Amino acid sequence: MDGRGDTNAPKDVPAIETDDAVDQRLGETVRLLRQRAGLSIQDVANKTGLSTGMISQLERARAMPSIRTLRLLSIALEVPISYFFESSDPGDVQRYIVRKNNRRLLRLTASGVVKEALTPEGKGQLELYELTLNPGASSGTDFLQHTGEKAGYILSGSLRLWLDNQAHVLEAGDSFRFPSIVPHMFDNPTQQTARVIWVTTLRQTDSPAG
Repeated sequence: MDGRGDTNAPKDVPAIETDDAVDQRLGETVRLLRQRAGLSIQDVANKTGLSTGMISQLERARAMPSIRTLRLLSIALEVPISYFFESSDPGDVQRYIVRKNNRRLLRLTASGVVKEALTPEGKGQLELYELTLNPGASSGTDFLQHTGEKAGYILSGSLRLWLDNQAHVLEAGDSFRFPSIVPHMFDNPTQQTARVIWVTTLRQTDSPAG
């Protein structure tokens, strides 16, 4: 031994939330945003099309939302979907830059998706993410529509992108762009992990909704 065994070890590595902690934080975030907006659970259900029981379970950390569910909630509560991400280290937040080791994460274990924010915190007209999809991962079981545009690039693995009921299997090196008003969803039907750069844009007249 030369006494240098851990000199290159990373410092201040952020703790990773447990699944229960993720559920609890998401539930508390949904409840606080709803209360801040002056909405009842029924109001949110009416805006999203989700059941009151589902919203209640989410707020009490008894259910894990899909990406589609969080998207619907972000639109109803008029916040970027990044509001549901784990917080960054406040001592290392920069206005225009996101360092690799300081990305905010959204880990949806039930959906098999990890979503990393590549854009800084705060509202804007463009949001950039890196998605990691485990085998069988999906955005949810229903199609989603909203204003704006989406685009992406497949880094590795395969992504099955459903656009208006038509499936498109994309491989590493493939890319896409479509109006978000087109009914869409996605999944990873393979036994290999997929990684995707995902871009969401908004029209100037829209409230940021992730």
